[in-house]
Amino acid sequence: MSALHLRQWPGQADRPALALHCMMGNASYWGPIAKALSDKVAIRAPDLPGHGQSPDWPGTPDFHTYTTRAVAPLIDRPMDLIGHSLGATVALRIAVAAPEAVRSLTLIEPVLFAAAPDPANDALMDDLAALLHAGQAEAATRRFLSVWGGLDWDAQTPTGRERLMRQMRLVVDSNSTLMRDGANILREGGLEGIDAPVLLVMGEDSPPVIADIADALAARLPDVGRARVPGAGHMLPITHPAQVAGLIGLNLDRA
Repeated sequence: MSALHLRQWPGQADRPALALHCMMGNASYWGPIAKALSDKVAIRAPDLPGHGQSPDWPGTPDFHTYTTRAVAPLIDRPMDLIGHSLGATVALRIAVAAPEAVRSLTLIEPVLFAAAPDPANDALMDDLAALLHAGQAEAATRRFLSVWGGLDWDAQTPTGRERLMRQMRLVVDSNSTLMRDGANILREGGLEGIDAPVLLVMGEDSPPVIADIADALAARLPDVGRARVPGAGHMLPITHPAQVAGLIGLNLDRA
């Protein structure tokens, strides 16, 4: 397995934190948040497989499993984990598997759809898979971004559009984990075994399924806080970094 490209920012070297980005993003967007939290932690953030400057996903095992296995070696001591969207589900998967490795856990818009099945969102994900398998990668990408991406397709360069369309196969492959809990993240006793403080963060204007997921996770986590950022949508670490950093800082202080 090839090593991930790792970005890191100055901070408190004796308290490392690991931040995991969303699908179709890259680790660079953690920069403003890392700077704001540099008095508390030193944040490192990998570009996930198939993103940024990291190697591509080779096709097996499934994308979520491959990503989790690539990230896990970066955790060499109890650490503050921060994740957004897909990255939040990877962070949660690690926390369930190895709760002793987690000092605090901040989950920003975790897209673990299996926690709160939603017919409308399930239909959207099924439609994306059908479009992609029919060779309509651009249509699938445009539709995905209209709900979950926060990007203006028309403002992207041709190279950027090609990259986003390539990443749609990662979106579709992740559905077995995110929609059907293929990684068994929601197994009995798993969430209950996380004894680190957890913070669930969401945007006020996010897709409705996010609130349902947060409700389902919060009902099972032993030590959990919740926060909603006014005026923010799914991409709040990019659009509202100051508010997100402030909330992460509160959870760091709880650990």
